Amino acid sequence: MGMSVTISAAAEQDAEQIFRLQYLCFQSEAALYGNYRIAPLVQSLDSVRQEVAEDCVFVARLGDEVVGSVRGRITEDGTAAIGKLCVHPRLQGHGIGARLLRAAEAALAEERGAKTFRLEAGHRSEGNLRLYSKVGYQRVGTSKGSDGVPMIVLEKKAESYATTA
Repeated sequence: MGMSVTISAAAEQDAEQIFRLQYLCFQSEAALYGNYRIAPLVQSLDSVRQEVAEDCVFVARLGDEVVGSVRGRITEDGTAAIGKLCVHPRLQGHGIGARLLRAAEAALAEERGAKTFRLEAGHRSEGNLRLYSKVGYQRVGTSKGSDGVPMIVLEKKAESYATTA
């Protein structure tokens, strides 16, 4: 490849690349559930821009290209909600997703005071569930996405992020 993938906080000008990448990456999730109305596929560009401005958003870059992203925010109960983790299909399986998670967890714990990290994955999303388990997340319940997809809720304590990611 010649270049290495770098992880950094997203900037305002990254929003459009994140938007396009998210649309590409979540096609396989939509196919798993036969539902092309899942939240990442119907999110607007303006909404992505707002998340980049307000939330904790990290990107993986290969040169100037955004090849991965993740978002996190602190909820009313002080939990860090992490979501929309995606890595370009051609680069999956090389640890980029774990690196993005680690960056988001560090920022959410150190800069925003998160004590617990929470994320959700579709119940059929075996690869995602494997990754989350590998980096220390444990299943704590289930929910139903706004799109009707049954979700597995996973959590881990913030003090564990440095040792498991």
